[in-house]
Amino acid sequence: MDKKPLHIINGDSLAESVADLDLPGQQVVWREMLCEGPTVQEVGSPEFVKIRKKFLNTYYGISGEDYQHEFVSELKKLKKIEDYDHIILWFEFDLFCHINVLATISFIMEHKKEVPFYLVCSKKLKGDEKLTPLSQLSEKQLLNHYNNKILLIENDLEVANLMWEMYCSDNPLLLKRQIKTNTNFEYLSSCIRAHIERFPNSVTGINSLERNILRLIRERDIHNYTQLMGYALEYQGYYGYSDAQMKRILEKLSIFYAAEENQIKLTEKGHLILDGKKNFYRELKNEDVFGGAKMYDFLYDPEVHQLLKL
Repeated sequence: MDKKPLHIINGDSLAESVADLDLPGQQVVWREMLCEGPTVQEVGSPEFVKIRKKFLNTYYGISGEDYQHEFVSELKKLKKIEDYDHIILWFEFDLFCHINVLATISFIMEHKKEVPFYLVCSKKLKGDEKLTPLSQLSEKQLLNHYNNKILLIENDLEVANLMWEMYCSDNPLLLKRQIKTNTNFEYLSSCIRAHIERFPNSVTGINSLERNILRLIRERDIHNYTQLMGYALEYQGYYGYSDAQMKRILEKLSIFYAAEENQIKLTEKGHLILDGKKNFYRELKNEDVFGGAKMYDFLYDPEVHQLLKL
């Protein structure tokens, strides 16, 4: 009997690459960015859809109709597909993808039969210093990743389910305690660590990613906004943020830099915050939410790698 896989793929560009491989089975494309904005545990529930629609429309101009068409319809399709005997999850190494994959596993465990799960994720290629996203691999490389897919055991799925529940709670301290949990998700610990560092630094009021962007401005020869965006995306580490997400961060940080004669330079405030001489928490504070936790309800202490609740 032919084995029939169900492929769940993060994003359209990767879905196109996977389609080119001509593998057996059906495809569902996961089009969400659950690493940002509010979430609730029951993926696809009326409450979930309502809060996601509101967030994506407010901050990214995505209409409710588009959300229904791009994401909710794929969830419905996922619920209907019956004829398969294993699931293959195609998700990257970064935080963006890992929060999505936790939600995917939670959704499937709630709605579907028990079948084996496999993960196709980025790996370091020979001679490469950094990880190459799956969507940028050649057909041969992607097929090689597929042939070396990782079987997720029951413990992996239970941990993923638990972590999704914790991500949706208002207490990221619970998630921080899971950093050292051993699973077959090679990059999960790094992603959770990156998530914890998204809360504002207790000394400066900016988080690790924001600090990194300001450091790039100080250290690199950056001539214009487009170049700044390119650097910010390239050197973001484990976040996996899209252009639209990064644009929002650059806008938020705009009090710390300015364009001067064909050069992007730090303002006085930029130097103060980067040197740890002033805390800008109050000036930056907004209503941003990660899952169930408000960004500015917690402070990250880099000295001891701890989160403090305000």
